[in-house]
Amino acid sequence: RIGDGKSFVTGYYEPEIPGQRSQAPGFDVPAYGMPTDLVRGWPEETPPEQRTGRMPLGRYDESGKFVPYFNRAEIEAGALAGKAPVIAWAADPIELFFLEIQGSGRLRAPDGSVMQLGYAGQNGRGYTALGQVMKQRGLIGEGTAYPTSMQGIVRYLRDHPAEAKGIMDLNESWVFFTEITGDGPLGSLGVPVRPRTSVAADPAFVPLGAPVLIDVDRPEVDGLWVAQDVGGAIKGANRFDSFWGAGEQARAVAGGMSARGQAVVLLPKGTLARLNAQ
Repeated sequence: RIGDGKSFVTGYYEPEIPGQRSQAPGFDVPAYGMPTDLVRGWPEETPPEQRTGRMPLGRYDESGKFVPYFNRAEIEAGALAGKAPVIAWAADPIELFFLEIQGSGRLRAPDGSVMQLGYAGQNGRGYTALGQVMKQRGLIGEGTAYPTSMQGIVRYLRDHPAEAKGIMDLNESWVFFTEITGDGPLGSLGVPVRPRTSVAADPAFVPLGAPVLIDVDRPEVDGLWVAQDVGGAIKGANRFDSFWGAGEQARAVAGGMSARGQAVVLLPKGTLARLNAQ
């Protein structure tokens, strides 16, 4: 049991949205591959004694100074021109935004062909959960017409197009994609994640590959899962994101998933004794 074992479980899925490989009328929202100027380094003002852990992501500007990478609003304004390949074009910026949050997905073209996008990297900016911000502002949740779920957030954004871009830009994180082929989206272990089996976890508390026994107030989540993925919003002990596959049912379950209860991480015998001896 990690800490008090009190767990919080959300859900993610593999969305399928309208999109295609080439730009065309109605398909003009770019899905970018990895930029050539996105690197890791230390800001010049960071004292050497504070340079611990993994170096932050950023870029070197025209003067050679290391600075944070472009945020969502800057990327949407064209900051990646000549710096990152456009590997596909989506039809809807809101749908692509939520595909980014899921970390992978499928683009279905008008001719029925499907292109599978996998996670390639991220711009190094912090992830902001729109649901929390919108609830604090009284835009969704109790007393409104919009439930506190992915579906409620999407409905609000569509009903308020003048506000939608500004709200989405609050999440400065941007995900870059690569085309993948094969059996399902890949998790952080480099193997396909499986519906009702794979969870994303924080590897600082749960070793990837470890089985996790979850017992929460949503019975469909109860049972044994395997930590096979990570996520920008999945931080801390006993924080998990359950994978539900692809399709409308998966979207409905994952989008409304918010479960609380207990979690136990299963480790090989003798592991705790070795850890306590260090």
